Amino acid sequence: MNPDPRQLAIHDFTYPLSANRIAPEPLPDRAASRLLVSRSGVISDRTFRDLPGELPAGALLIFNDTRVVRARLLARRPTGGQVELFCLEPVAPHRSLELALQQTGHCTWRCLVGNGRRWKEGPVSLEFETTEGIKATLHALRQAQEAGTALIDFRWEPAELPFAEVLRAAGHLPLPPYIDRPDTAADAVRYQTVYAAAEGAVAAPTAGLHFTPEILTELQARGFATGHVTLHVGAGTFQPVKAERMADHPMHTEPIIVTAALLRQLLAHRPRPVIAVGTTSLRTLETLYWLGAGLLLNPDATGELLVTQWQPYEQAEAAASISPEAALTALLNYLEARGTDTLEASTRLLIAPGYRIRLVQGLITNFHQPESTLLLLVAALLGPDWRAVYEHALAHDYRFLSYGDSSLLLP
Repeated sequence: MNPDPRQLAIHDFTYPLSANRIAPEPLPDRAASRLLVSRSGVISDRTFRDLPGELPAGALLIFNDTRVVRARLLARRPTGGQVELFCLEPVAPHRSLELALQQTGHCTWRCLVGNGRRWKEGPVSLEFETTEGIKATLHALRQAQEAGTALIDFRWEPAELPFAEVLRAAGHLPLPPYIDRPDTAADAVRYQTVYAAAEGAVAAPTAGLHFTPEILTELQARGFATGHVTLHVGAGTFQPVKAERMADHPMHTEPIIVTAALLRQLLAHRPRPVIAVGTTSLRTLETLYWLGAGLLLNPDATGELLVTQWQPYEQAEAAASISPEAALTALLNYLEARGTDTLEASTRLLIAPGYRIRLVQGLITNFHQPESTLLLLVAALLGPDWRAVYEHALAHDYRFLSYGDSSLLLP
């Protein structure tokens, strides 16, 4: 019987990670990273350039094409002190990320505030120059404090600038908190995947950072199919699990965007293997199953399409007879009935031991932090073998976390 992930103790999913094992910088060559291959529990050491020769024949690789926005703003109080504003999600006038980035003149975002103790009242401001050389000013006013975050009202001149351009020109890349240095011009290139397209993430889908145009070309030449989903990675991906049991850890919500063409591609590809490039791609694919299953279990449901944290565990018995094909078909029917080719939904899905993966047969991913939800996902995929993978990586000097080395996990 599968364990109930709500009863899992996060302290059981740890390993000794010292600071000198965390990669502070990317390698000069993306594809020079090392690649740990775990195939049915047998581990071998490769380089990332070897990836095309290690993939299962006929595999479909699914990439997350989100692009990291420059979400850190360093503003000044009238007295000169610096305040850091880390934009997490839009609140008004649009909650839709795409619309919020196109908003002109003013908007409200939920933010993390750094060095804000002396910011008692009044606005902070930031002067900057746009990519076209126009001088501009951003003003930020704190409206309310909510559970460790603040609602920040932004206004800027020239007012006709979209907020996306404000962030591009005035913001900094939100490097992970364990990379303790300012972002650089090199990070502007290397903390994005070469296939990044849809702006909206505040953290990179780091499994994709190793891919180069040459590797993508080789995959195509070898006959591997590829597809793209969009999950805009939120700052919650770095949120430590502080609760003793997972039942008390709230998962963050992240928006996903998937086309009907991708759904059809997944259907046509079955039962051949699907390899998720990164934990965000895997969570998106598994979210698709539960969105479709939810439509079949509750055909009269209305409102936003959302997969909640515990939905797969609470509906496991009810969904036992729903195949991946049926779930994907239900989503296609849903889109067709609404006359759209694009699925927009949200996910809070927690994948942990006890979860049965439906749509994915393998994962390309970096090495994740101890006691993190990302490590729980790897443990759900590999079972107890996750420990051997991480012990091997530690013993053989692999580089860890966002700018670190990679792994191909084939359970």
